[in-house]
Amino acid sequence: MSILKTYARLWTDNLDRALPLLAELTGAEPDLRLAFHSVELAAIGDFLVIAGPAEERAKYAHASATVVVEDLDALALTLKAADAIVTTPTTSGPTGRFLYARHADGAEVEYVEWTPEVIRRVIHR
Repeated sequence: MSILKTYARLWTDNLDRALPLLAELTGAEPDLRLAFHSVELAAIGDFLVIAGPAEERAKYAHASATVVVEDLDALALTLKAADAIVTTPTTSGPTGRFLYARHADGAEVEYVEWTPEVIRRVIHR
C-alpha cells in the first residue's frame, strides 16, 4: 500500500472565487473539479478545495486531510492493524472509492483510491 498524493483541505463559500488565487500560488490549474452531493470540490496543487454552504461543508470537516492511496483494501488492513476505526465504510465516488478512518491518536482522514483514468490524468501526466 502506498500513498500517491496528499491534499490539505481548504474550505470556502465559493469555489470560483477561491481558485484564481490558488492557481496563481500553485502555478497550476485544477486537476479535478466536480460536484459531490451538496458541495463542489477542486483539486489544485496540493489543495483540495471544498466549497458550498457552511452547513454542507460541515459534513466533511471531521477529516483533516485527503490522502490518495494505491490500494484501499490494503490500506483498510493496515488501519485495522493499527487500531484505527473506519468511520465511513468504503463507498464509491465520482473519482473511485473512499473511506474515512479515525486513527488511534484521534486524527481522522479521508482515504481515496482513484480510478486508473484519474491516476493517469493527475499523477502520471
